[in-house]
Amino acid sequence: MSRENPGWGAPRIHGELLKLGINIGETSVSKYLIRNRKPPSQTWRTFLENHLKSLVSVDFFTVPTVRFQVLYVFLVLAHERRRILHFAVTAHPTAEWTAQQLREAFPWDSAPHYLLRDRDRIFGHDFVRQVKAMGIKQVLSAPGSPWQRAYVERVIG
Repeated sequence: MSRENPGWGAPRIHGELLKLGINIGETSVSKYLIRNRKPPSQTWRTFLENHLKSLVSVDFFTVPTVRFQVLYVFLVLAHERRRILHFAVTAHPTAEWTAQQLREAFPWDSAPHYLLRDRDRIFGHDFVRQVKAMGIKQVLSAPGSPWQRAYVERVIG
């Protein structure tokens, strides 16, 4: 009965068996119920291996100058060959500026399928809107987990 009706749970099957005159407890039904187990989802490493050719990472790092100023470097890294696709430097990064850098990094139809980034506030609404407009799916790393973006973290030190 559970094979023919995979959406039915133990209470429903128990009720149907009682209608047929089979006197059995609901706990017995749930004990012998065939459960449809979904396959486990892929691991983070498997995701990276499966989507290596269509995955890029973006990140910011800072560079102090001789005059004690701080410059911000925006970096776009392709995972396939660990190649730097684009970088840009500014003293005052904004979400609009970051979105513009994304447009410059992927002109025309060269946008990847997945963009891996951290949860930095500099990636604001304009950046998120630009990513969606380009048809890129964002993959956010877990908070405080730089190892999930290991390639780009190795490049920036």
